[in-house]
Formats: sequence, C-alpha cells, structure tokens
Amino acid sequence: MAPSTVHLPNGQTLTVSPVFAGFSFKSNDLNIHNSAFPPGWTIIIESQEDEDDDVAVDGEESSHPPRQSRIRRFRNPTLHGDNLFISSISNPSNADFKPATSPTRQLAMMLWATLWWYFHQPKPDPQLSKGANPNLPIEGRPKGEWRINIKREGIFKGRHLLPKLERMGIISSEDSCVGENIDDRSGEGWNRMFTSERGFWFLDPRIFLFTLSPTTHSPFPGASPYPSRPSSPNRADGLQMMKPDHQSTDLQSGLWAPQVHSPGPFASGSHLPTYYPPPPTIFTFTNNVRHPLRQKPPAQGETLYTRYIPSVDQYLSFRVASLSHKPPTHRGPVSDPSPNFLPPNSGVTPESLPSIANMTISPCDTDLLHTWMNDPRVNAAWGEAGPRSHQEAFLRKNLNDKHSFPVIGCWDGKPFGYFEIYWVKEDHLGRQLSSHDYGNWDRGFHALVGEHEFRGAHRVRVWMSALVHCCFLADPRTERVLVEPRVDNQKYDFPPHFCGWMDEVKVADRVHRFIDYLQSVGFYKEREIAFSHKQAALMKIRREGWSAPVL
Repeated sequence: MAPSTVHLPNGQTLTVSPVFAGFSFKSNDLNIHNSAFPPGWTIIIESQEDEDDDVAVDGEESSHPPRQSRIRRFRNPTLHGDNLFISSISNPSNADFKPATSPTRQLAMMLWATLWWYFHQPKPDPQLSKGANPNLPIEGRPKGEWRINIKREGIFKGRHLLPKLERMGIISSEDSCVGENIDDRSGEGWNRMFTSERGFWFLDPRIFLFTLSPTTHSPFPGASPYPSRPSSPNRADGLQMMKPDHQSTDLQSGLWAPQVHSPGPFASGSHLPTYYPPPPTIFTFTNNVRHPLRQKPPAQGETLYTRYIPSVDQYLSFRVASLSHKPPTHRGPVSDPSPNFLPPNSGVTPESLPSIANMTISPCDTDLLHTWMNDPRVNAAWGEAGPRSHQEAFLRKNLNDKHSFPVIGCWDGKPFGYFEIYWVKEDHLGRQLSSHDYGNWDRGFHALVGEHEFRGAHRVRVWMSALVHCCFLADPRTERVLVEPRVDNQKYDFPPHFCGWMDEVKVADRVHRFIDYLQSVGFYKEREIAFSHKQAALMKIRREGWSAPVL
C-alpha cells in the first residue's frame, strides 16, 4: 500500500505510510503550525476473519457461539473484523513546544485523526454472510454496521485511558454493565471497545483538534503566541523587563486559521479544544410559537463547516454570508496551497504571502446574490430577481432573522451557492406540520447553486450530505433535517450557451430532479404540503438513518 495524504478539516495534512504490521502517521505541518500532533505515531492494525458470527444484527443477541478467527495483515477494511491500537508515539522537543496540558486529549486527537483516515478507506460490503440463508440474493441479506475494534494494547493499556476516551464519545462498548471485578487494572469490560462509522461522523472535530503552546524561544515563529517584536521597555523597572503583547496572545488564531483577524472554528488562544456542549434548554415564544431559546449563529463571514472531499480533490466549506462591500477573504484550507519554502526561523509565515488561499478574486456576497438571483433558472424557483438593492435588502432581512441564517457555500474558497439553515419549529414549515412531525431541535435548509462550473450530480450529492452533516454536528439534539422543495422542482437545466460542457456530464444528470438528489443522499418523501405559494414535497432524513457524508 503506497503512502497517502490525509487532509484534516482544519487544513493540516498527515502522511500515512505502511510499516511492519501497521502504518506510520507523520505530521507535515510542525514547522508551520503550533501543532499538537507529534512528529509521528505508529498504529498496529490487523484484520480478523469470520467475525460475523458473534456480531448482533439490529440489536438482537447472536445465537452463534464465537469462533476462533484467523488474523491477517490489514489490506482493505472489513465490516467488523479490523482491530487497531496505537503502538508508539514520537513527541516534539520540549525545547520547542510545551508538553500537552492533557496527554489524554492529545491521544484522543491522534486516535481521531487515525479514524478519520480509516473511515475514508473503501467501504466494505455491508451484507452479512454468516447465519444468512445461502439461497438469499446478496441484496436481501441482513446488513451490519461498519465498525473498527480498539484494542487495549500499546498506548491504550493505561488504567484510565479507555474509560476517558469512552466518556469523550470516540469509542463505544456494547457491554454497559459495571462488572464484578473490583480491580480496575484488570481491564474487565474494556477489551471489546469499538468505533462505528456512524458514531464517528457524528463527532464534532472541534472536540479533538487543538494546538500546543510553543515555548518563549521556539524556532517556530508562526506558532509563537508572542509577536516577534517586543513592546517598549518599562523604564520604572530599570529597562530590565520586556513585556509580551498579551493582546496578540488573545488573538492567536491557532491551527485552523493562521490569520490573526479571522479565527475559525478551531482557533483557540488558550490552545484548547473549541467545542462546548449545548446549553440547558430554556423556552421562549416567537409569533405565538413556544420554542427553545436559540444560540446566536456564527458571525458574518465566519466559517462554520469545512471538509476535504477526496472525490473532487477540493475543500468544501460553508460560511455565513456578509453584507460587507468587500468580498470576504477565504481563511480556510485549499486543496493546492502554495508550497512552503520558508525556513522555520525566517520570521515570515506562509499565510502572510500572496496565495490562492488568501486572494480576494470573487465579488462581494451582495453582488453574488444579484448575479445568481437574476439567472432565469434560479429566479424560477426563488423569485428574487431585481436590482442590486433588492438582493441587499433580501440579505439584510435574512441576517436579522432569529430562526435562520444565510450561508455561502465554497469550493476551495470560491463561492458556488447560497443556502439558508433554519429551525423548523419557528419556520413557516413548522406551522404546516403537527407536533409529532418534528422536534424542538430539528432543522431544514433552502439551497441555490449559482455557479455553472460547480453543478453536476456528484457535487450536488456532496454538498447536500455536507449540509445534513453540518446540522447534525451543530447540535446533537437535532434528530431530523427537513426540506420542502416544490413538487415540480426540475433538474438543473443547463443554459444553451453551456452545451460545450455536455461531454463531461452524463445525459442522465440532466433529467434528475432536485427531489431525486435528496433521495440519493438518504432523504425520503413523507407526503406533500400545500403552501399558499407552492405545492411542496416534505422530505426528511433522520439521524438514525444517516451513516456518513458523501466523500
């Protein structure tokens, strides 16, 4: 197996290379970012055959006794038979970076990055062969959930490590009893831990991605919390003390966005994870609708979701729309950034140099909406064509809405579409439904793709599943995502002048409806709803029926 590159959602990359009995992970960004990843770590991963016998299906206990399984070298993922543990770690020099405040969180981050790599591998066949009627066609056989077993060996052999990882949610167990052994060193109950594909994708990366604090004399200036130029000396102290600029410490943008003035969702001046659990539920009323008090959305221009898409070799991101007359500068990662030729002690960071990642080559968001909304194809669905002042008022109204907020979708930082993410209960959709049709935390979205170069069946499936993923990550209490497209919402018709691209698009893609795309990523049509302005199809996707975003 050849070395591969892992693109993490914060833009950092890891090189994964095969070694004896496993793989080595090497961080490629230690000289750029204040990375909490060590220079490298090694995992042992093996596959166990004939593992289907003792795996329950749909919550039922297996009637087959476990068999002796044969262990072989890992080649491709299996449904239930892969076993993994971290065998060794190489930590950075203490002269350059302070040790991680929480070694457990550092280990959790390494395990999370390893699982990120693993669940990007080719998905195994979900059908179970053991215990099924051999005369049944493959499509009719029971399906299992893709999972990988985490062994209590190597680094994971510590007495309290696996319990802590289980409390973080990164590993699970079907053995939920206390156990009768009073010696917690025995490891009883912690020998059959696993992580499922579905459970992994429900984990917010902000729980695990954080940064290390560099030392005062670190040769990594891009990682230093202090500016390279000290403040004026304090004459009262006899010119003996040089005070660091604490303001820059507070603004230290961290691993996600090296730009000081644009901290992203992974930025942390304290170099700690940036995830916080949802607040307690407090109810309020809006337009005679009782609903939970909602947290404020991210600020204008702030990125709320990003992920590398291997199938198109680009980063997909969603940011909040902005009323600024200047186009928001893209601060997130791109698939092909400028190479870094700077020495570690140059005092210049790659982010300060001109590159694709920080170029402002697109119009401002109001101009984008003006162009997109005046496209006849878009206007047929949205009806918001008009002068620029109309789109500016449209955007201003949506930024002031308490139950939804406007979002711009980007491929490698280039805007391609406009979206609105809303809470169903306060939306006009909620008033058309009964209370059992949705929950307090269920969300919905509206979608518009304005750039022709980013249309096509596969990209639609990618950003649709990413929006669902974004909603599920935003609040673990969200159980459904709803969409209400018009029942005659047709395929994305290509304009006549766009026929030159037809050779690259399958003819079938031209006749797909928006509803077909929704169904292709897991939505189902429950029924139709009559609004005053349209007949809509009520499309739903449930958390329990969603497994992973489209890669």
